[in-house]
Amino acid sequence: MTIDRRRLIAGGAALAGASTLAACDEATRERLQARLNPTRTGGDTAAPSPDAPAATAAPEATGSAVSETVRMPARPWTYDAFVAAMAASERPSSLSRAQFDVIQSRKPAAIQRIKTYLDGKFGAADPRVVQAFESVPRDFYHYAYAAQDSTAYQAYEANPKPWAIGHGSVLSDYLGQAYMTQLAEPKPTDVTLEIGTGSGFQSSLLSRIVRDSYTIEIIQPVGHAVSKIFKPLGYDNVHARVGDGYFGWPEVEGGFDTIMLTCVAQYAPPELFRQLKPGGKLIIPIGQPFRRGQVLYVYTKDADGRVRSRRDVGVFFIPMTGAMQNRPRPQGAAMGG
Repeated sequence: MTIDRRRLIAGGAALAGASTLAACDEATRERLQARLNPTRTGGDTAAPSPDAPAATAAPEATGSAVSETVRMPARPWTYDAFVAAMAASERPSSLSRAQFDVIQSRKPAAIQRIKTYLDGKFGAADPRVVQAFESVPRDFYHYAYAAQDSTAYQAYEANPKPWAIGHGSVLSDYLGQAYMTQLAEPKPTDVTLEIGTGSGFQSSLLSRIVRDSYTIEIIQPVGHAVSKIFKPLGYDNVHARVGDGYFGWPEVEGGFDTIMLTCVAQYAPPELFRQLKPGGKLIIPIGQPFRRGQVLYVYTKDADGRVRSRRDVGVFFIPMTGAMQNRPRPQGAAMGG
């Protein structure tokens, strides 16, 4: 695959041509830059200790069953199902039945857009990734948490882009999420960790393919609210917590086959390599906060524990906060380059 990296780094997320994977647009970036202050101890963002992960109890392992096929919904996604799931997740919604129908009418074109995009990037779209997108109702994840209202009407847009969901967090564009999901090469027996839960959509996608999907969010109001959205959909193999993803999730016995960051780090946290299984993959955007030139790196861990890295594509993500920004880079920590 030939990639024009200058176009990747300079461009926005779009279907036509080689494009940058983006987690937020310029307007969102400007708003977030003013609001995301990693040193503050009050307001919306949790302030974890610089020396330890946030004191959050980890859920017990559920022994989720391995599914050899993509987990598809047991019942159709209807307006009544949407309303019931929204109520069960404790999120008010004023979406009408007519608006819901319009949203669903856009979904087939969005799924085809994803398939075409992945065909172009990888030579062929992984059918499991496409099926996962068909399975997960993206409209359920479009929500403005500060305003407490559904923004489902934005789902399956023809020009894929990131959307602010409140408290300085965003729902990444769906082409970028499709790219990172296929890049991870998820397998039915895998255990994955996402750092930066945001809307919860990325972890939900992975959960339809892998055995168990873990996810950590540092922004307390977002992490707390989003932790309630998985059960109403029957996603019992998604495990969410509020905490600092810099430290990973060490309580998970055996570690992870894939660790994916959906926020940009200045270097790869050493603890994440310790929690990566032999043969595992760490997918991480590395670069400076709110600056162009961020690059997606893929680190792989050999059976003997040796870590190898490669540059993938240009990206643009909101920054990883917490320990990443308030402690010096540990000696020997993996950098991009």
